[in-house]
Amino acid sequence: MSPSGRQAALGIVALLALQFLWHGLLLPSGAGARWVVVVLFSLPLLPSLLLLAWRRPSAVFWGGVASLFYFSHGITESWTVAQARPVALAQIALAVWVIVMGSWDGMKARFSKRNKPPTNV
Repeated sequence: MSPSGRQAALGIVALLALQFLWHGLLLPSGAGARWVVVVLFSLPLLPSLLLLAWRRPSAVFWGGVASLFYFSHGITESWTVAQARPVALAQIALAVWVIVMGSWDGMKARFSKRNKPPTNV
């Protein structure tokens, strides 16, 4: 795995830890059992975590796809719940980190081709 892929994997694990902190300890939901909410909010990361455990290259892609959900959730919570704003902003930052780091190698390859002059041999 490339360095940016490792950074994205670290971000995926950090997003999972944030879900446990946010919904389990810091701001638990008043409706229902805490563990149910934690499990439900952690489910989108499960495919990418399993793929990371199996060392599959597609793990970072699926982590980026799940991060889109966490980005949207963080935006919504930061606008609507004042108490959750710091944690929601952390979730937004982690989600953006996973998306950017997961896309870094592809963006680097794409834009490095533009800088090379054409070869007319």
